[in-house]
Amino acid sequence: MSRTRTERLVNLVICLLSTRRFLTAAQIAATVPGYEHDPEDPKDHEAFQRKFERDKSELRELGVPLETGVASAFDTEPGYRIARRDYALPDIPLAPDEAAAVGIAGRLWQHAGLAAAASSGLAKLRAAGVDVDPQATLGVEPIVRVDPTFAPLTAAARDRRTVAFDYRVPEQDGPTSRRLQPWGVVCWRGRWYVVGHDLDRNAPRCFRLSRVVGGVRLTGRPGAYQPPRDLDLISYVARFSGPIERTGRTTVLVRKGRAAGLRRWAQETTPGPEVDRVVLRYADVDFIATQLVGYGPDVRVVEPPEVREAVIQRLKETAARHDTPVHA
Repeated sequence: MSRTRTERLVNLVICLLSTRRFLTAAQIAATVPGYEHDPEDPKDHEAFQRKFERDKSELRELGVPLETGVASAFDTEPGYRIARRDYALPDIPLAPDEAAAVGIAGRLWQHAGLAAAASSGLAKLRAAGVDVDPQATLGVEPIVRVDPTFAPLTAAARDRRTVAFDYRVPEQDGPTSRRLQPWGVVCWRGRWYVVGHDLDRNAPRCFRLSRVVGGVRLTGRPGAYQPPRDLDLISYVARFSGPIERTGRTTVLVRKGRAAGLRRWAQETTPGPEVDRVVLRYADVDFIATQLVGYGPDVRVVEPPEVREAVIQRLKETAARHDTPVHA
């Protein structure tokens, strides 16, 4: 949907919410920006009617309760309005466990780079009388993390702005400069990707955020392009990323009767009296470390050193986030 049409629809909703009486199409055309036309010109007036009909259908598809009626018994032309009682969202009652889930989601997005949006959403729920305590479930630690380029690439995709960045590919000696019209950012198999139109290749491409070197540079004006219709970001990433090659091998000690999810994808398991020695294959150190941290003290890494150090680093970060100083 173009920005012009979006603004026209928003103005139409505001206009119809601001009145209790039914407004005719002529009154709407004289009030809402974007409907200006010459009613005496048959072609111009017909174009307005087609546009207005499309906009009405769009609002109804979006769930806007558009009412049709007449202002009085003497009127013959139908009018339109939106009743506030039908348009406003109802109260949102949350059970304690549901409120806890919202708190966890808010903390998750604090880690994932959407702190402002998460805080705004929690503030609105509290203003509506919903008791949401993000500290009520500190024992549950969200593990979704994002790269530093997540925020600028997400903003560029939202604003439809072209970006440039340096990108590192494992089989190449150094990073190369890429220019992209980003369509969106998506998580696939524990990794974040940006999908868009590569201006240098003149084709759709996806890029792993962890391979972006340095910062993201905005090079275009807002609204410079439109993504394809019926866009499926996951399908693009699945097609371009290919199968995961698990070339890494790590050995961990797992307590008896614990970490059933981890055991399901073990390559080898050697039983012991108190702990089992489990061998796992992995493709990415960060990903396997994030998975292992979730099992807490039930899992201990034996080798390799890089996986053990990555797990220790994540445990230190978690402890630091919950280390509240005590003031005398």
